[in-house]
Amino acid sequence: MKYQLEMILDLPREKLVELFDNPDNMKHWQEGFVSMEHVSGLVGEKGAKSRLKYKMGMREVEMIETIIKRNFPHEFSATYEAKGVWNEVNNFFYDKENGQTKWITLNDFRFSGFMKIIAFFMPGAFKKQSFKYMEDFKTFAETSSKS
Repeated sequence: MKYQLEMILDLPREKLVELFDNPDNMKHWQEGFVSMEHVSGLVGEKGAKSRLKYKMGMREVEMIETIIKRNFPHEFSATYEAKGVWNEVNNFFYDKENGQTKWITLNDFRFSGFMKIIAFFMPGAFKKQSFKYMEDFKTFAETSSKS
């Protein structure tokens, strides 16, 4: 399953990237985020792996993030692997007039096992969750930039 999302944020690209690239900020815009633990590679660089933990309702979800491209302020791409789900997210950041930034994400999900059934019956849930994280980041970033 592939889809693209985009959003305009009312802050300069450099400020957006500064907030986006700071793992300490994840708790402010990724609902359910519990922790991020470095596993291997150079922290924050291509090939680095981190274990991410989330609490989603009654379930705990653990995934491995692998950075595949880190070219700030233009692009950040990574894969996320959890039980039954593989997801690649390519984030692109573009300067707009009036100090705004256009954020585009390309999302590619692949499923196995039980998650294949969930994805078949609820394909919109994944897109909705991705868009919610973008909206929550927008709110966090725009509020933070005014402080």
